[in-house]
Amino acid sequence: MEMPKSNTPPLFERVRIENGLKRFIDITIFFLLVSLLGYRLFLLSSHGFSCLFAIAFLSELWFTFNWLLTLNCNWSPVRYQTYPQRLLKRVEEVPPVDIFVTTADPMLEPPIITINTVLSVLAMEYPADKLACYVSDDACSPLTFYSLCQALNFAKIWLPFCKKYKVQVRAPFRYFSTTRLSSNESTQFHHDWTKIKDEYEELRQKIEEAAKTITYGCELKGELADFSNAKPKNHPPIVKVIWENKEGVRDELPALIYVSREKNPQIPHHYKAGAMNVLTRVSGVMTNAPYMLNLDCDMFVNNPDVLLQAMCLLLHPTIDKEYAFVQFPQTFYNGLKDDPFGNQWIVTMQILIHGQAGVQGPMYMGTGCIHRRKVLYGQSPKEANVDAKYNEEKLYKTFGNSKDFVKSAIRSLRSFADDSNCLSSSIKSTYEVATADYEHNNAWGSEVGWKYGSIVEDVLTGMEIHKKGWKSAYITPTPPAFLGCAPLGGPVPLSHHKRAMTGLLEILISKNSPILTALSDKLQFRQRLMYMWAYLIGFGAIWEICYATLPAFCLISNSHFLPKVQEPVICVPLLLFVLLKLRMLLDFFKTGQSVRAWWNNLRMEKIQKMSSSLLGIVAVIFKIFGISETVFEITKKESSSSSDDIKSDDGDLGRLTFDESPLFVPVTTILMIQLAALYIGFLQMQASVREFGVAEVMCCLWTILSFWSFLRGMFAKGNYGLPWPTLFKSSVLAFLFVYLCQQTTK
Repeated sequence: MEMPKSNTPPLFERVRIENGLKRFIDITIFFLLVSLLGYRLFLLSSHGFSCLFAIAFLSELWFTFNWLLTLNCNWSPVRYQTYPQRLLKRVEEVPPVDIFVTTADPMLEPPIITINTVLSVLAMEYPADKLACYVSDDACSPLTFYSLCQALNFAKIWLPFCKKYKVQVRAPFRYFSTTRLSSNESTQFHHDWTKIKDEYEELRQKIEEAAKTITYGCELKGELADFSNAKPKNHPPIVKVIWENKEGVRDELPALIYVSREKNPQIPHHYKAGAMNVLTRVSGVMTNAPYMLNLDCDMFVNNPDVLLQAMCLLLHPTIDKEYAFVQFPQTFYNGLKDDPFGNQWIVTMQILIHGQAGVQGPMYMGTGCIHRRKVLYGQSPKEANVDAKYNEEKLYKTFGNSKDFVKSAIRSLRSFADDSNCLSSSIKSTYEVATADYEHNNAWGSEVGWKYGSIVEDVLTGMEIHKKGWKSAYITPTPPAFLGCAPLGGPVPLSHHKRAMTGLLEILISKNSPILTALSDKLQFRQRLMYMWAYLIGFGAIWEICYATLPAFCLISNSHFLPKVQEPVICVPLLLFVLLKLRMLLDFFKTGQSVRAWWNNLRMEKIQKMSSSLLGIVAVIFKIFGISETVFEITKKESSSSSDDIKSDDGDLGRLTFDESPLFVPVTTILMIQLAALYIGFLQMQASVREFGVAEVMCCLWTILSFWSFLRGMFAKGNYGLPWPTLFKSSVLAFLFVYLCQQTTK
């Protein structure tokens, strides 16, 4: 493989992002926080110990510490500019890539979504003989396998159409919903476009009809016979080569392989991390590509040059021993206007993660990421390739008892390219590595592959890679590399956030915590702080709730914890509040969003901290005491019933919907406490002199405004109304809080 000489133009550029105004605001906020802490210490020393001031001091101490961690994440942002056309001129051939697409439930993740992602993968701008697409079906669904087989027939006409007309968006449902015929196009294009659209509609209808007849337990024949006695949580391994590019033709379809690992109720399967490790082993004995791209089933390829973009970094000779993976942002195509549920992560993806890229690299996000295979096999940056006399016993203890897989692992660790072989002849070996007990007494999940120990296996795996000294890169091409499906509705985004907070806290208290491994790993200091920032996000819920209830306590007990209006020091918390909101607003303006989007994210951030983050803490506490185990919850994916977008003028699309989930109890309780506090503070004469000031009243009103959707839910009906069980539980808790507050005044 020919690589560029030193005097040739670079394949990529690492550009520092300057923002002096933001740095000035960040430093000012930090000094204001320190000033507020000084004010608290002065009060404690001059007035003696007070539980009220002590709680306020501890909360503000947490906010100051968390702000330092945030400053670290934002201090030195960089972006990567890649030049894929230069790459194509400098290499004789690009390396093979194995692509993993994961799905786990055909009800929550409809097959039509999965096949659109697969079709977009098969149509990427990359030599077909260098690609292999593996679809992991953790539900062992005959419907998913049938849908993939039908999609293959459509792919045979979809791929030539995309290449012929240089189609940019190569997921059919998205292409046909965003592209309309115009009179400027040729007659041939009109004919081809109409034909392909009709074929896609026929494919979609076939899958919908099959969903009514192909179910678990029914009698199946032909290719589906292997699924006849399979149950989602109890079945043998099933690996099927749906398509194989036997002749190695560059312009044909890439290989397509269906994988459903063995499930046994008595053996832990480790959720998505376990599925990814099976895909790694299955692909290892079949194609053994040196690079692996993993995608969620709803994350279709939106930029066909995405692999070439990544190879600009991964194939550069000066960084071959530095970058372990290349991460692309998570971007969504179906987000509602102004992000009413705060789950589109635009600021996070376009600003925050650029800051992480300026240190040791971004965290691994679980999808839209290209890995080096040998890194996931445990190799360190400066570790020499294994030689032919490598300890055989150690290899089997590390990789398991499959001779074929160990042989392929040695070739990967020695950076040898595998010769193309018949995939069908490898099926027997794949069954061996896809069994439920294959990982018994070896290093899978601990030293090799995706790591076990948390339901956010992506963050844990990325951190363990960084601990070895590897770096990672963050590429944000235009158009976006991948587009996914943002969860809609009320409970779903909160459930997703709870799962993330639970998993992050699991890592914090585990043996893998970056605190405990500080003396034995190669994490850069600032990178360690970045991981600490992520793991402590959920923990901040405790102090957020304390600070939200302090003003209410003051109104009920006729006391104060904030400076009064006539005191000059009132400027400190007032300026803090304004600058924090202004800084966030500037980020939203920079990413092209509206004031309404800023407000929606502001209120949803507050709701998440006091609901899903709090329940994440509770889930981890239950795990510590052995009361219950954390559970990986699959997020429901929305799908359109046709290739056309479903447009709606319903103004209620952006409203929160409620159910009897405990997620809604904490926020409803805090809202009721604020309402009760205002009532008691103003409508009942507690004392001849009121001690609480304007600041406490404004804090209560701000909290009520942030929880306005819950206030509406207290009086609404149906899905938009809070259920009676939630209202009852919250009322009891709010009454108990008010009663205890009043007892302190007696």
